[in-house]
Formats: sequence, structure tokens, C-alpha cells
Amino acid sequence: MPFNLAGFDFAAVGAGLIIFIVFIALMVILALVPIGLWISALAAGVKVGIVDLIGMRLRRVSPAKIVNPLIKAEKAGLDVKVTQLEAHYLAGGNVDRVVNALIAAERANIPLAFERAAAIDLAGRDVLQAVQMSVNPKVIETPVVAAMAKDGIEVRSKARVTVRANIDRLVGGAGEETIIARVGEGIVTTVGSSASHKEVLENPDMISKTVLAKGLDTGTAFEILSIDVADVDVGRNIGAKLQADQAEADKQIAQAKAEERRAMAVAQEQEMVAEIQAMRAKVVEAEAQVPLAMAEAFRNGNLGVMDYYNMMNLQADTKMREGISNSGNQKNQ
Repeated sequence: MPFNLAGFDFAAVGAGLIIFIVFIALMVILALVPIGLWISALAAGVKVGIVDLIGMRLRRVSPAKIVNPLIKAEKAGLDVKVTQLEAHYLAGGNVDRVVNALIAAERANIPLAFERAAAIDLAGRDVLQAVQMSVNPKVIETPVVAAMAKDGIEVRSKARVTVRANIDRLVGGAGEETIIARVGEGIVTTVGSSASHKEVLENPDMISKTVLAKGLDTGTAFEILSIDVADVDVGRNIGAKLQADQAEADKQIAQAKAEERRAMAVAQEQEMVAEIQAMRAKVVEAEAQVPLAMAEAFRNGNLGVMDYYNMMNLQADTKMREGISNSGNQKNQ
């Protein structure tokens, strides 16, 4: 069946198409332009153009994270521009925290420029906390530090360090860990230079005075206001323990040397026994040569029968005398 165009209303279709296109355009505009945020900025007296908001969208910048801090800065009387906030956001900084820090510094009469605050924030430090610590100092408590006086007694002490943030040294300055380490080093030095642990117990403020005089906040992001010794206790008698360990070590060394001498004596004794056995073997060998020599003498006529009997009688008499002597010695014992 052929389609009849005679009754088709082209005007209505065109009007509907135009309305649809306008609707799509409005949706795109509303997606690109945060109208509500723009109205809020106008109501607060902040000059932010629609073109700037569209540019933020195109640069993948959240307009709310720029405009809201800008409104706070404007109400606080700070001279901050949109380009500064957007540049800090694109650099990876926290815009809201920087603006809050600037407001807090302005209220506390602390000179802090936006560039300085942005640099501190980009360095990874909490600039708002630093401003708050400049107004309200922070107390850092050190762990228990063990040190030994010259008399060998251990002294265990703990200190509280009151510090204030130094905004000018936040970038590149050392943190709390360095302060704690330096204070611990100062405590060890002070206790170690004391002649007796009683001096430390009687005057614990000597620790704080000595440590505070060393200028431990040099190169750090803080300014040390005071160092207070919170607790001082007597620990072990390390000197006596070291002496006991040394005595035990000397004892073991002496025992080792004695064992070495005993082993040498045993070795020498064994050598003498072996030498005696060797000499006895030589004696036996020499005695074995006597009958051979006598037989040779008989054959050559150098020894007669009577001479042989006289020698045998002499040997028998000698053995008898030795037997009588041995029996007499046994009776005396």
C-alpha cells in the first residue's frame, strides 16, 4: 500500500525536532556549566565567569573545589585569584586546606603568603596544622631514655618537649622524629657526664637546661619552647653487671689457660712414657746381645767354664740381695 504524504504535517515534525535539539543543547550546557555554583558565586560577590567554569570542566578540574574555597577566601578578605587556586589544584595540592590555613593565619596575624602556603602543601606537610601549631604549641613526649652515669647506675628518664611550628622552615625542615632523637641524645650525654646518678635525681632540671642549651631545633621545622623532665627512675646497676661479666670472662680465660697447661703436661708425660718405652726396648735389645756375646766368647776361648759359673753365682747373689732388700722395705712400710 503506497504511503500518502498529503496528510503529513511537516511543520509539527519540524517544531518537535527543534524542541528536541534545544533540549539536548540545554542538557549539554547544564553539564558543562554548573549554573548553581555560578549563581552562588555571584551571590557571594565573587567574580567567576561562565567561560571560566566551562574551561575548568574542559581541563578536568572540579569547579566546586575551586569556587567554594574562593568564596571563603573572598569572605575572609583574602586576595586570592581563580588562576592561583586552579594551578595549585592541577599541581596536586589541597586547595581547601590551603585557603583554610590562609584564613587561620590572617586571623592570628601570622604573615603567610599564598605561594608559601601552596609550597608547604605541595611538600607534603599539613599547612593548616602548622598554622594551628604556631598559635597553639604542641607537646611531644619522648619515649623512656636509658642512660648510665659514671658510677655505673642506669637512669631512665622521660621528657616532654613543647614545640611551635616554624612556618619559614616547614619546607626542608626536619620533623618530630628528629626532635625526639636529638632530645634523647642530649639526655644520654647529660646523664653520662654526671659523676653520680644521685646528681641527676637531685637536680632533674639539669637535663632540661643542658639539652635546651644545645639548640636542638636547628634545621628542623619547629621551635623548641621548653623541655621538661616528666619522670626519672633508677634502673639497673650496669657497672656492677659489667664488672661481674668481666670477672666471669677472666675466670673462663684462666680456666682455658690452665686446661691448656694441663694438656701440655699430659702430652709431655706421654712423650716421656714413650721415651722410657723406647729406652727399655734398647735395654732389652742390649740384654739380648749378652748371650750372643758370651757364646762368641766361648767359641773364641776368651771365656772359660769357671768364669761362666762365677758370673752366674754373682748374678744369683745379686738377685738374693735385691730380694732381701725389697722384703725389708715392705716391712718398714
